[in-house]
Amino acid sequence: MALPQAEEAPHFDKSSFRIKKKIFATINEKENRATLKFSPEEQGIFSKINPDSIFSVPNKWGKMGWTHLHYLDLSQEIIEGLLKAAYCSVAPKNLAELVISEDL
Repeated sequence: MALPQAEEAPHFDKSSFRIKKKIFATINEKENRATLKFSPEEQGIFSKINPDSIFSVPNKWGKMGWTHLHYLDLSQEIIEGLLKAAYCSVAPKNLAELVISEDL
């Protein structure tokens, strides 16, 4: 992973991606789906990109911003942008600023 200090670790039957022990993404390869952490406001904005492929997890986790993506239906550019946003949602401010500044 190119995101500062991000680590991959198992999470039940999935792979998770974490920063400082906080999960910002999981991958469910069997279902070709990733689950990312956003604020509820970001979730509403991002789901408008492609509502069939980016949508709220259908339970209390979804209300907290956890969002499913069917990644085979999305461009690499969109996936990378969403991963960076999820990372920034849980990363310490100084690390999030590194990711944001490289996009400018």
